[in-house]
Amino acid sequence: MATETVERRASHRRSLKVTALASLAGVLAGLLSASFASGPSDTLGVAVAAAAIFAALGAMRLVGVDVSEFSTKDNLYVAFMVFALWFVVWTILLTTGAAL
Repeated sequence: MATETVERRASHRRSLKVTALASLAGVLAGLLSASFASGPSDTLGVAVAAAAIFAALGAMRLVGVDVSEFSTKDNLYVAFMVFALWFVVWTILLTTGAAL
């Protein structure tokens, strides 16, 4: 019984790390896109989002998440989280006209 609890907690901590890092990477990518891209039609904004996906996976390695064990579903989850938060943050910054 005790080992099941320890395994569940370790799995939960891993999930929290993955979600937090993917979310932070998406928010940072949205801020960087607003800073570097000239507007919504500039493809540099999308390039920043793509780079953030790979940076998030690298950051996960640094904090101890074994990304070599990721399935296709896990990789798609990270990519979706980064993309979704990048899209939301950059859209808000573009529609409000905020300058960074």
